[in-house]
Amino acid sequence: MHLIMLLSILFLAVSLRYVWTQRSVDSSIDPWHRALELFLLPPLLLFTSAIAIIWMGPHGQMVWQREGWLSYSLAIGFVGFTIIYLLRLTWNSYQILHQVCTYPTAHLQDRPVRILDSIAPYSAQIGFWQPELIITQGLLDTLSSDHLEAVLAHEQAHYYYRDTFWFFLLGWVKRVTGWLPQTEAIWQELLVLREMRADRWASRQTDPLLVAEALLLVVQNSSICTESFCTAFSEIAPIDRLERRIEALLTTPEIEYLDRSVNWWDWACLLLTFSPLLIIPFHT
Repeated sequence: MHLIMLLSILFLAVSLRYVWTQRSVDSSIDPWHRALELFLLPPLLLFTSAIAIIWMGPHGQMVWQREGWLSYSLAIGFVGFTIIYLLRLTWNSYQILHQVCTYPTAHLQDRPVRILDSIAPYSAQIGFWQPELIITQGLLDTLSSDHLEAVLAHEQAHYYYRDTFWFFLLGWVKRVTGWLPQTEAIWQELLVLREMRADRWASRQTDPLLVAEALLLVVQNSSICTESFCTAFSEIAPIDRLERRIEALLTTPEIEYLDRSVNWWDWACLLLTFSPLLIIPFHT
């Protein structure tokens, strides 16, 4: 029965991911919540199912079938792998963050920043809940004070939304469940929406045209930010995504996914992820 439950949850997780192609064309659905739900719901279902099987153990009986070690071994292997991978990512991230903390500190428009001696114009938030803002000397030499203010406002949005922390966790989920269908497509969509959200925040603080101009100046250079706990102003480099960001800045008066509120559908999806735990009382 445990194995049947695992296979059923796996089938449901794969089915939910294939819904991506159908729901993505529906403009009435909030794109941020839609992408986040389809990205997180299948992995969380798998994880809670594995937790439930580990809780019940390899012995005993569920409904009419006795259990064995196969499903239990699969569950404990999956949970163990995800935890070990999280510890590995955290250690690697702390090592990079420790190196970042050795860069000299300066203040730009009353904001503390780390200055990186590089000719490439580049800025990024690096860290977890309290990230460090890195700006290269090349960026200071390339941008005017107005454009620099727009970039700083963009980075402040990442700080406000704690993007480095949340996308570190999302990046961990992506790595351990990358075999699920549509994972890369939804991940890339989340990255674009994250940058569009920060762009809109910056446009409210400065001017949308300044943000778009700064983006064009900076995005021509390849990003050096490859870690999931790093958010860079020029991270989304492909031309189609660059066009989406600029179009959103110049033509979209308001974007729904700036809203941080949680609706009833979000709570329903969250409760669904815990549904595998409801079978524990049926195990004897």
